[in-house]
Amino acid sequence: MKNALLLCLPLLLLSCSTFKPVKDPASRHLLDPAIPYRAGTSARPALGIARPALPAYLDRQQLVARDGSGAVRVQDNHLWSEPLAPAIARVIAANLSRLTGSTGILPVEDFVTLEYTSLVELRIAQFDPSPAGALVLESTWKVQPVKGGDTDFRSFRTEVPIELTVPPVSGRIAAMNEALARLSRDIAKSLR
Repeated sequence: MKNALLLCLPLLLLSCSTFKPVKDPASRHLLDPAIPYRAGTSARPALGIARPALPAYLDRQQLVARDGSGAVRVQDNHLWSEPLAPAIARVIAANLSRLTGSTGILPVEDFVTLEYTSLVELRIAQFDPSPAGALVLESTWKVQPVKGGDTDFRSFRTEVPIELTVPPVSGRIAAMNEALARLSRDIAKSLR
């Protein structure tokens, strides 16, 4: 046993000097509410924000962009810190809470019981940069009462210019945050 340990010791020392840690070049990104913080003062409206339906090309860990020919570029070194669908629901909930002053607006997963009276459903068709350099958010949404009745989906489209920043992805993330803020304002108008 002692001899085997002595034979393994040089191999261990050699491996420590030969194999160096690999640096991870990936940057991780997070969406944030663009509406300034305002403390909630009421429990109404009570809304659950459902996870949005995303196209398959967006529903991945890496950031993606389409070019003018329809090809999709996957940015392997730029990753989301959380899955995109729950991140969008979290940001929409925070933006709506700040716009309405309600403490009762949360992503559906965060509710312990059915405490919300309506559900915000969101279907995203596009949420990436255009070849012209603007971030495009194209979606449909509706506020569905929980106790019955049906409402129609409303269309929404916005283009936010992407500012040239260093690193360049920071401008894109800021534009995504602003696009979600614009969508939140549109939804908040319907709640009045």
